[in-house]
Amino acid sequence: MFKRLADTGTAVAIVVDGKPVAARAGDTVAAALLAAGIDHCRTTPVTGAPRAPYCLMGVCFECLVTVDGVGSRQGCLIPVHDGMKVETQIGKREAGR
Repeated sequence: MFKRLADTGTAVAIVVDGKPVAARAGDTVAAALLAAGIDHCRTTPVTGAPRAPYCLMGVCFECLVTVDGVGSRQGCLIPVHDGMKVETQIGKREAGR
């Protein structure tokens, strides 16, 4: 569904849910997930419905992920860096994260 317009930028290796994902320098976490074909980044706490990035500018909070052990981060506002560990959030975020 999402496709890069041009294959430019330095390659950055991140890990999403324990699997390596190729990203590009300058990508946000949300953009890297979408470009890698990952169709959702969290599920709702009540129904478990999948949620995906929507506004990509920090307004809607649909792109919440755990980044390097810190939960409920807005993936659309966080630039990727080499070795970053991203986890999708399932339901309610765990206490202490």
